[in-house]
Amino acid sequence: MSQSLGATRLAHSRTWHLINLSTDPRPLGRIASSIATHLMGKHKPIHDPSTDCGDYVVAVGCSDLHTTGKKRYQKQYYTHSTRPGSLKSMSMDMMMRKWGGGEVLKKAVRGMLPKNRLRDKRLARLKVFEGNGHPYQKNIVKIGGKTVVAPNGGTIVEAVQRLKIEQPPEKVGSAQAST
Repeated sequence: MSQSLGATRLAHSRTWHLINLSTDPRPLGRIASSIATHLMGKHKPIHDPSTDCGDYVVAVGCSDLHTTGKKRYQKQYYTHSTRPGSLKSMSMDMMMRKWGGGEVLKKAVRGMLPKNRLRDKRLARLKVFEGNGHPYQKNIVKIGGKTVVAPNGGTIVEAVQRLKIEQPPEKVGSAQAST
């Protein structure tokens, strides 16, 4: 028996997920933690912290990012250039006006990813857009965790039906009987 049971190319393949923040009722932290889980690949049964087996995530509608309480006006982001007196702060509201909600979402997800050499590679697979349009429409396979489109452009149901038609019935029955 192989020691790498289930560690196939199909298991390591990357899926594209779409999250629409304008329709998602969850606040920023809950959305960021679910995005971080998908970027790390923790939702897959082959998850290993030392391998990069995560998926792509496309977040649209970042301008409608929702936070609880007064975080939008009271939360501060700090930057420092290591020079004396160069500490700068910016509120979340100012950051959303200056760079958009996508940058706020990226900072939240970055803080939830492990601090190792894979963090920048995982964060590069997060694609954020202020509006609803994005250039990755053909790649999207899952929207909100539900499978929607097959990689060849049709739906998953159509792809399964085509496979059943292409296979002779005796092979389908014998495969089910042997399991």
